[in-house]
Amino acid sequence: MRAFTGFAVLMALVYASSAGAAPEAAAAKPDPERGKQIAGTVCAACHGPDGNSVIATNPRLAGQSAGYIATQLAAFKSGARPSPIMQAMATPLSPEDMQNVAAWFSMQKPAPSAAHDKALVERGEQIWRGGVKPLGVPACAGCHGAAGHGIPVQFPRLAGQHPELLVGWLKAYAAGGRPHPVMGPIAAKLNENDMRAVAEYASGLR
Repeated sequence: MRAFTGFAVLMALVYASSAGAAPEAAAAKPDPERGKQIAGTVCAACHGPDGNSVIATNPRLAGQSAGYIATQLAAFKSGARPSPIMQAMATPLSPEDMQNVAAWFSMQKPAPSAAHDKALVERGEQIWRGGVKPLGVPACAGCHGAAGHGIPVQFPRLAGQHPELLVGWLKAYAAGGRPHPVMGPIAAKLNENDMRAVAEYASGLR
């Protein structure tokens, strides 16, 4: 248990910082129909009109937490989460637009997906459920849920996500290319095979 004390403290800080923004995010009631219009004109080319991206490098947004999507769009717009492409897409959007498009995608049904590599899935399940205790790596399920549905606003739904995309994210966290107080230290302790195992397992969750 001692190995995870620092992680627990860090998690508490993350929750505390996000909790302060919750009332503001809930101030306006979202309009999914308006979000559908925005998705069709701004988001569909990369993420699909219903959020079920068929491009492995673009995340699937169908069924994703509305709070998480809106938070990330705001981060792209401000530059807090660097991405030239997404910043260009998010910059014209108002906070209300972000809430609307987030509501639309969150209401869409994720397309069926399945993992394919049995050996990777078995290793990935071990890490997902129990972590890698000798390295101080906590279970993925602690933040993303046993079924990969995530914790709204703070941690995304990963179930059914493209495995190639998840590996890319983990590598970016590990290398510092995508700074994150929780995922950076965790990803840095994983070797590439374990990254691929976790990604393969998550891709088969529903």
